Amino acid sequence: MRSLPPFRLPLLSTACVVALALTACSTENGSGTDPTERVITVWADDERAMALTTFAEAYSRTADARVEIIVVDHEELRASFLSTHTSGMGPDVLVGPHDWTGELAAAGAIAPVGLGPEDTDAFTPGALEAVTHEGRVYGVPYATENVALIRNTDLAPEAPETFEELVETGTALVRSGRAERVLSLQIGEEGDAYHLHPLFTSAGGYLFGEDGNGGPDPSNLGVASPESVTAFERLAELGEAGSGVLSREVDATAATDLFVSGAAPFHVTGPWSVAPIKEAGIPYAIGPVPPFAEGGPARPLIGVQTFFVSSGASDPGLAEEFASDFVADPAFSVTLYDADPRVPALLAALEQVAEHNPDLEAFQRAGEEGVPMPAIPEMDAVWGPFGQAGADIIGGADPASTLAGAEAQIRAGIE
Repeated sequence: MRSLPPFRLPLLSTACVVALALTACSTENGSGTDPTERVITVWADDERAMALTTFAEAYSRTADARVEIIVVDHEELRASFLSTHTSGMGPDVLVGPHDWTGELAAAGAIAPVGLGPEDTDAFTPGALEAVTHEGRVYGVPYATENVALIRNTDLAPEAPETFEELVETGTALVRSGRAERVLSLQIGEEGDAYHLHPLFTSAGGYLFGEDGNGGPDPSNLGVASPESVTAFERLAELGEAGSGVLSREVDATAATDLFVSGAAPFHVTGPWSVAPIKEAGIPYAIGPVPPFAEGGPARPLIGVQTFFVSSGASDPGLAEEFASDFVADPAFSVTLYDADPRVPALLAALEQVAEHNPDLEAFQRAGEEGVPMPAIPEMDAVWGPFGQAGADIIGGADPASTLAGAEAQIRAGIE
């Protein structure tokens, strides 16, 4: 297994200064100095912290507790939490992506949150599954995200039912001079396993097999399996030595630029791209990534932003109460959405906000065939080698030998 970077005390010293500005107090004068007052400490990265501050203020007004948000650098957040959860220096609640679940649970760093199968219907499909490890729920999902197909409705008025239909429509637009590229899907020189995953699965590939509970099985690594080699042979036909629909020239920046400039009729991306599309005035519609005509479902990876309760929480009951309150009251989820517009994982909250923003429901529907990003420690070793293999194959490398090399590198990283 890869080693984690050491915890750095100076980071927390700086973070505590930031926390003073991000403290939500339940007292009217905002002093929060009552020594008997209950306090929940929440660690989050800077991107999440500002949104959580608004949430913390709302929670502190309705609960007999004060919430403190402490900013920790994203690159250090997980390692710092693992280093401190038993020392009394860590938080009561950690905010992070669900794919940390397996590692944190295996390390004994987080506690089950009291949710179970009976609560599944309260969340969007796959959200609770994403934070389940060995049959127990270890986090409270608050937002989800996945890629979808966004199309320029001036260039492509009808949604393609298959990927072949997408290519046919886009190719005709390029030949007529109305577009420059068939599709905007970010690859880049280092590859992008996340954005490529829907096409990879529709073509028959898989990263991990499933265990008896339907979760990812790290003993069944599928990167170089015959199914995955066949899948990448199909993707290679769309690459630089084939039709050129997929190209390493299209990185994250170029992918957005192509679509917002009207140079590509189709864009595989997530909700983070909607704002620049609106600013550019591009008429658009959101739908699922279409599958290959003779393939399986095009399954995007589902990411779930999560509240984790620390096993070393100063008041374990309070931290679990915090998690339960969030589920019971959709207003908290709506407050988070207002500060950071991500698809709410709580269905009651999604229904409320979708009335004013139909794009959210469109992304959620586009993810219905999705699969949660594998929440096992072994997944960390997959991203880099698998992404690079994808880029190399799209650039013309042999699929079988390239994937075999990637799998060997992944196994070395896991052991």
